[in-house]
Amino acid sequence: MRLHKPSSLFIVLGLLLCSAFAHADTAAKQPHIVILATGGTIAGSGADSTTTVGYTAATVGVQRLIDAVPELKKVAQVSGEQVMQIASENMNNAAWLELAKRVNVLLKRADVDGIVITHGTDTLEETAYFLDLVVKSSKPVVLVGAMRPSTAISADGPINLYNAVLLAATPEANGKGVLVVLNDQINAARDVSKTNTATLDTFKSSELGLLGYIQGNRAYFYRSSTRKHTRDTEFDIANLSVLPQVDIVYGYANMNRIALDAFVNAGAKGIIHAGTGDGSLATPLKTALTEARKKGILIVRASRVGQGIVARNGEADDDQLDFVVADTLNAQKARILLMLALTRTADTKEIQRMFYTY
Repeated sequence: MRLHKPSSLFIVLGLLLCSAFAHADTAAKQPHIVILATGGTIAGSGADSTTTVGYTAATVGVQRLIDAVPELKKVAQVSGEQVMQIASENMNNAAWLELAKRVNVLLKRADVDGIVITHGTDTLEETAYFLDLVVKSSKPVVLVGAMRPSTAISADGPINLYNAVLLAATPEANGKGVLVVLNDQINAARDVSKTNTATLDTFKSSELGLLGYIQGNRAYFYRSSTRKHTRDTEFDIANLSVLPQVDIVYGYANMNRIALDAFVNAGAKGIIHAGTGDGSLATPLKTALTEARKKGILIVRASRVGQGIVARNGEADDDQLDFVVADTLNAQKARILLMLALTRTADTKEIQRMFYTY
């Protein structure tokens, strides 16, 4: 019996089919990361390639951000959603609730392995900490931004976005809480702050240290946060449509009570006092804060210093005044925790426990 050799056409078709199946198998094994875009400098554009200040934030859509980094396909299956398109100084409570609810919905899906959120840097640390307290999953959630617009000759957005997707696709990122990655550095949402107006290394956890690095297409972790976060918190925003009003009063020499009284009259449920030193209270403010507390307004003593524990019963008799101290949280993050705490209780002892827990 004579055997016929396969024609070159069949050989080519066979190779193509094998290649297609191999590609499909590789894609199936890749984690699926959803990029939620909110705007910011990473989505900004300038007049020309040397414009790194005076640009317009939040002009580039999520698909263009993804298309600009084709290397993303090497580390994950990526899809994108434009949740909002704003400069992050315009971030507000309603936007946080919308974003957090969308994150929680997506992370319940079996086909979603992690979330990357592109965000303006001005309030990125606040959004990250809010999500750290209300996301109900151990899957990775990574916030990323840029210090230079997408049109700049040395734009940092593309590599930051690549690193964020790489991190979200990394199994070791599971259970680490909400993460922030810029400039090849991984930071915890609770600890990180923007520390410089313009430089690429602006995000730092100056007091407690970063969690790790991105290097050579790999995430390296060196520590984890000891504070409870994400699915281990007691906060649930599923049925919330508003958050309690909490405002910040900043301490300085020659302090007066005008701003505090305005916040009280405007209906504040809580006040964060970013005091000098160890959360010190100038005499006019101590009187005003004491009066506010007697009206049922929750008072938290924080510090404008930026590092260190605010000592309970240190610069004020917090037990007698029925105040709460912020521990190591800066004023803007203390505000977030107090808002969420007030959705659970008005008991100052319970709220103080929360500040030592989260």
